[in-house]
Amino acid sequence: MNAEIQTMTTFRNCEKTLQNAIPCVGIGLHSGQKIHMTLKPAPIGTGVVFVRTDITDKDNRIPATYDHVVDTRMCSCIGNGAGVIVGTIEHLMGALNGMEITNVYVEVDGPEVPLMDGSAADFVTLINCAGILTQDAPLKAVKILKTVSFDDGKGASVELSPADEGLSLDFMIDFPQTKAIGRQEYSIELTKGNFEDSIAYARTFGFTKDIEMLRSMGLARGGSLENAIVVEGDHVVNAEGTRSENEFVVHKTLDAVGDLYQLGLPIIGHFSGTKSGHMHTNMLLRQLMSDKTAYEIVTLDNYTPSAYTSSNQARKIA
Repeated sequence: MNAEIQTMTTFRNCEKTLQNAIPCVGIGLHSGQKIHMTLKPAPIGTGVVFVRTDITDKDNRIPATYDHVVDTRMCSCIGNGAGVIVGTIEHLMGALNGMEITNVYVEVDGPEVPLMDGSAADFVTLINCAGILTQDAPLKAVKILKTVSFDDGKGASVELSPADEGLSLDFMIDFPQTKAIGRQEYSIELTKGNFEDSIAYARTFGFTKDIEMLRSMGLARGGSLENAIVVEGDHVVNAEGTRSENEFVVHKTLDAVGDLYQLGLPIIGHFSGTKSGHMHTNMLLRQLMSDKTAYEIVTLDNYTPSAYTSSNQARKIA
């Protein structure tokens, strides 16, 4: 194994990668194409990097960061300067964030990540099967110092606010036009265990009335009852129904966990989303990173909430 990857660990909170490469095959939600994907170990400091293996005549690598997001209409789609794109990355990104994977190469032979069953559960299984390798580098995080928000003026908003440690999230959705969803709220602290047990299972969802419109736009060609919850009127079309009463809002939380990881580092703060989507979270990250007083990069190996909070307060008073 690469010596840069397999090293002796000396830190309390470390960067992590996979122990082994692991492949999978699935259908792309929007393209409808059969996609082969392989997750591969990556050296310290790599981050999450997508590689289009079907493209060899130009730059085929794309860092999975907020400033590489080129489309947020129906998914998170990233691209590079050569015009190479990879879409529908949010569920995999959510799994990498929730499972604490810092460095990984994601090889795909098509324009998007395979949808699998519409949740992050299969990606969690892949990560666990590949194994998680602790690397000899202290983990860094983005500490939120002041509240930053984005409001689209149409009822949807997102916010990041300070917290002493970890990332917590709350989300609210409201679909008054259907009793199948209605208003749902959800709050959770992001930990590996919480992600595996309480977030990863939640599937993407859509409405039958929108399917033909999306397909006329070249979208949702791979969507089916096998990889999405479909709502028609006040009813869920899927014979098995939903996996939980609040699966819809939990899935929106999963999307947020994935989109927030496009910051490139874990976050110490609190996220709040109200009827928001991929565009709102990306705008929030862009706004956050444009204000150098709103955040600070901390090394988690020597980070203690009480000491850090005290030093911050002293700095602000001064």
